[in-house]
Amino acid sequence: MHNAVAENVLGTAGTIFWCVQLVPQIIRNYKVKNCEGLPPIMMFLWAASGVPFSIYFFGTDGSIPLKIQPQLFTLFCLITWGQSIYYPPYNVPRRRMVLFLIAFGIIAVALEVGLILWLRPVHRHGTHWPMLIVGIVASILLAIGLIPPYFELAKRKGRVVGINFIFLAMDSAGALLSMLSVVFGTMDIMSMVLYAIVLGLEVGIFASHLGWYLLGGKRILKEEKEAQKLETELDDKIDKIDDIEEDSRETDVVSVA
Repeated sequence: MHNAVAENVLGTAGTIFWCVQLVPQIIRNYKVKNCEGLPPIMMFLWAASGVPFSIYFFGTDGSIPLKIQPQLFTLFCLITWGQSIYYPPYNVPRRRMVLFLIAFGIIAVALEVGLILWLRPVHRHGTHWPMLIVGIVASILLAIGLIPPYFELAKRKGRVVGINFIFLAMDSAGALLSMLSVVFGTMDIMSMVLYAIVLGLEVGIFASHLGWYLLGGKRILKEEKEAQKLETELDDKIDKIDDIEEDSRETDVVSVA
C-alpha cells in the first residue's frame, strides 16, 4: 500500500541516520587512540561504496538529501579509515595515511565527475541499465564491508571490540527505516535486499556480542575493570612516590646550597 507521507518521513529519517552514523565511532577512536577490532578494510569498502552511490543518485536525478548523503557518508568513512590505519594496531605513519586519503579523494572525484557527466544523459534518454549496474556495485561494496568484522568476532570468541555500539545502532536504524520507506513507497527489490543484508549482518554483530556476554563475558569484563582499577591505583602511588623523591632532592639541593 503506497503512502507518500510515510515513505518521505521514513526515507528522510533513514538518510539522516546514514549521514552521521559514523560520528560516534570517530569520536570513540579519537578518545581511545586505538582501533583494534575495527577492520580498516570495512571502512575502505564503505568509503568506496559511497562513490558509485553518489554517481547513481546524481545520475538518476535523485532528491537533494539522496545526493548529499553519499558525500557525507564517504567523508566520515574516510576519516574512520584514516583513524583505523593510523592508530594501533596498524600504526601507519601520518604522512602516508594523509597521502592515502588524498589519493582516494582525487580518484573518487574524478570517477564521480566523469561517470555522472557520461551516464546521466544516457539515463535521461531511457537507457537505465548502466545506472542499475552502478547501483548494484555500490550495494555489493556496502554489504561486503560488513563481513570483515565477523573475522574479528571469530578471533575473540564472539566479543565485539573496537566497534562503537551507538554507531552500529544508528546504522541499523538507518537500514530499518529505509527498508520501511520502501515498503510504504514504490517497491524496489534491489533496495530491499540491500537494506535487509545490512540490517541482518549488523544484528548478527549485536547477537554475537550478547552471546559472548551471556557465556562468560560478564565475568571477563568485571575482571578487566578490576585490573584496570588496580593499575590506575598503582600508577597513582608511583606518581606520589616520584613526587616525594623529587621534593626530597630539591630539599637536599637547597640544604647543600
